[in-house]
Amino acid sequence: MKEFRTILLADDNSNDVELTLLALAEKGLANRVVVVSDGVEVLDFLRCQGKFKDRVNELPAVILLDVKMPRMDGLEVLEQIRKDPAFKLIPVVMLSSSREELDFQKSYSLGVNGYVVKPVEIQNFIEAVAHIGMFWALINELPPTPPPPK
Repeated sequence: MKEFRTILLADDNSNDVELTLLALAEKGLANRVVVVSDGVEVLDFLRCQGKFKDRVNELPAVILLDVKMPRMDGLEVLEQIRKDPAFKLIPVVMLSSSREELDFQKSYSLGVNGYVVKPVEIQNFIEAVAHIGMFWALINELPPTPPPPK
């Protein structure tokens, strides 16, 4: 039986968060979605620190990461994820309003698994997120979560 790993959603736009959660729910995904609003919280979640210190240590199925966020943006957090051997294999999909070529280039040079520009039309946004969620949370196979360091 397939293990339903958490989807980590990092976005500071409450409307986009609401639409993303709606899209994933419409597809009936059983995966728990944890929402954070910046890159610092992404790293806290992954490292089980701060408000996530008591969570079960498992890698998420995918991180849906906005580029433009306060405190630490998506590119900075992607760089930190890819530098850390414990996290570098986690699939990361940039889900951003940014069409800036520099954001595309930097995301892919840092090892992003995909870059999706948020569609402006609500129904297209919902469909795009639903496809992302279905693939990364259900179809894609991940390696097992390594044991915590001693």
